Amino acid sequence: MARAFLVVMDSAGIGGAADAGTFFNGEVPDTGANTVGHIAQACALGRAEDGRSGPLHVPNLVALGLGAAVELSSGLRADGLDGDVTGTWGAASEVSRGKDTPSGHWELAGLPVPWEWHYFPDVTNSFPPELVAQLAEFAGTEGILGNCHAPGTAIIEQFGAEHIKTGFPICYTSADSVLQIAAHEESFGLQRLLDLCARMAPIAHEMKVGRVIARPFVGDEETGFVRTPNRRDFAIAPPSPVLSNWVQNAGGHVYAVGKIGDIFSMTGFDELRKGPDDVLIRHLGDLVETATDGSLTFANFVEFDSLYGHRRDVSGYARALEWFDAEIGKLIGKLREGDIMVLTADHGNDPTWVGTDHTREQVPVLVAGLGAGRLGLIGFRDVAALVAGHLGVAVPG
Repeated sequence: MARAFLVVMDSAGIGGAADAGTFFNGEVPDTGANTVGHIAQACALGRAEDGRSGPLHVPNLVALGLGAAVELSSGLRADGLDGDVTGTWGAASEVSRGKDTPSGHWELAGLPVPWEWHYFPDVTNSFPPELVAQLAEFAGTEGILGNCHAPGTAIIEQFGAEHIKTGFPICYTSADSVLQIAAHEESFGLQRLLDLCARMAPIAHEMKVGRVIARPFVGDEETGFVRTPNRRDFAIAPPSPVLSNWVQNAGGHVYAVGKIGDIFSMTGFDELRKGPDDVLIRHLGDLVETATDGSLTFANFVEFDSLYGHRRDVSGYARALEWFDAEIGKLIGKLREGDIMVLTADHGNDPTWVGTDHTREQVPVLVAGLGAGRLGLIGFRDVAALVAGHLGVAVPG
């Protein structure tokens, strides 16, 4: 009996979104952003030599159709993306008005976001006074730190020492519809941070803020501060059934790998496996070996985005793609007859672009297990329909 593995390479966009001109990094529209294409170009030009060298080397993804998808989406051909294609491939566009994690994942699971998200557009003093007061009250402190747009690693470097001294939580946001709260696992307490986020979530969700994210970290001023794997997302639950529900309601077992469970508030999932990406690839490998017939495994690999895209680290992103390519190639070779593995993304985060936020892009859709074929230009929702159809699960409506 068929199984399906839906794997999101978080932020691995391929350019070409028709409405990119209406999305911005600061004052600059996302027109022309191309995460994978520009990384490949940088590698070919010798501009991504930190910890790696030469043209981008992702032969397994290229064989599935990554280079062909980049060219279809954006017209770009780059060294490192050429090669024979033996998979089924295409490029997908999003209709939801967001370039964020929930919008992309919900739509990949069959549900475009049915409302406008609430954002905090001001780069400084980002949160309204009443929200700041509520944060401080729930935290039991006289105030908060941050209150701005910032990358998560930079803001704990900036405020980590002051946080330990004052006990004030570090609160920040981005171009996404998100409230992030960082706190030290030892001096502030991990459970206290999770409780704070849980209390803030209903208030944020009422505002249509997509997620409240707990961002625990450890360390000190002398040795530096490091985020831990104990992140937790408190996300708005999808307002209607999505792919995981469809499969579960049809009797299939559904596994979540990575932050997928958080993104969907565990809607329609039977099991959850978490950890950093090097642990997640082992979880995914275990499920390739053991997942039950008729099951869906829905996985997210976030570190392309969180460690390299937002930091505009071209070499780091290239290293991550090459690592992932090697690891996923091993798993593709272990798929059973009747299985499919669909590799895609939820948005872009072009490390060659201005700013530090996501970029509005089309995404690749690469399918192992169906032989050679062309999907062409499709929608995010078509990914859910493809998976459901393979599993013999009805798509509502």
